[in-house]
Amino acid sequence: MAAAVSVSRRALVQVPIEVQHMASCMLARMSQPANNMKTSAHPKPEVRFRMRIQQEDTIALGPGKVALLEAVREHGSISAAARSLNMSYRRAWLLMDELNRSLKSPATVSEHGGQSGGGSALTPVGEEIIRLYRGIEAQAYAACADDIAALTKMVRR
Repeated sequence: MAAAVSVSRRALVQVPIEVQHMASCMLARMSQPANNMKTSAHPKPEVRFRMRIQQEDTIALGPGKVALLEAVREHGSISAAARSLNMSYRRAWLLMDELNRSLKSPATVSEHGGQSGGGSALTPVGEEIIRLYRGIEAQAYAACADDIAALTKMVRR
């Protein structure tokens, strides 16, 4: 999905929502006070793999959705999971909905409020997604450990 952003009276540019979000996050980080910065001029490099399964313009599965699944498993609701990830409930709900629509079987089930208070839980599919995703991640790190070490030695510390 893209949002229209007017850049002049003559041109109209389509900017993907993900790019807008990334830009707003970068601006927010840049506007933080200097005292929030780490004391080291060059902190230790951090290596992160970001595996995604993409269907056309939709990211069916990626690190954010897996983290959200883990948070739902831990907290028992989408709203509590969203709070734990500093995410709006709406954003978390949309991500879960997008994930569930991308799968053959849903990763989560939700119970509406009432006397029991509602909540969400992972299905066996959701549990298997976490297991497989984290397993692939661990295997990738293990397979690349020597190269990762060599690359990080090249980064200024």
